[in-house]
Amino acid sequence: MTVDSSAAGDEHDAETERELSWRAGSVGLAALDVGDADLMHGWRSDPVNAHQLGIWPRSLSAVRERIERDIDDDDRDDFLILVPGSPPVGYVALSGQNIVNGTAQVELMLAAQHRRRGYGTAALDALVDLAFGELPMYRLTAETHTDNGPALAVLAKSGFTREGISRAACLHRGRRHDLAVFSLLRPEWEQLNRPRAWDA
Repeated sequence: MTVDSSAAGDEHDAETERELSWRAGSVGLAALDVGDADLMHGWRSDPVNAHQLGIWPRSLSAVRERIERDIDDDDRDDFLILVPGSPPVGYVALSGQNIVNGTAQVELMLAAQHRRRGYGTAALDALVDLAFGELPMYRLTAETHTDNGPALAVLAKSGFTREGISRAACLHRGRRHDLAVFSLLRPEWEQLNRPRAWDA
């Protein structure tokens, strides 16, 4: 469901009490909880998100079960994206963490009404700083449809390099889609000329 204006105030009041796990510039990251299943269900049901991420709507109970399972997964960290004066604007995650190899994958999803405001870049920058500044990651990867212009732009702004294309790697709505493959290495992150999360 998309939060309407009448419900936004109540939801914001609840969110102001959430403990932030990480903060960077204009956004804060709070650990995803089972109580966030309604939000995640609504975002996953959005047709634009479903197309760009190659997902399909699931039942609320299935989303809740998935969140419960992911919370117990030591190889991933899932966060809501919070901004002052607003209900949560999206979701970001560091998944598939391999501490031995220092690798992980980034995931990002924004609510429809909060796109094109810079929140995606800010949240991704925050997640990247967490991965390289607090965790021993050396290589982060991301994948998105080759026609997902907003995601391609956010990845480029955050310093990711396009490595290539996984041809016909995603089946969605009866069609095969190519996936653009991006990566960011620790030395490249160290060279980025931007404030770090801990400088906020």
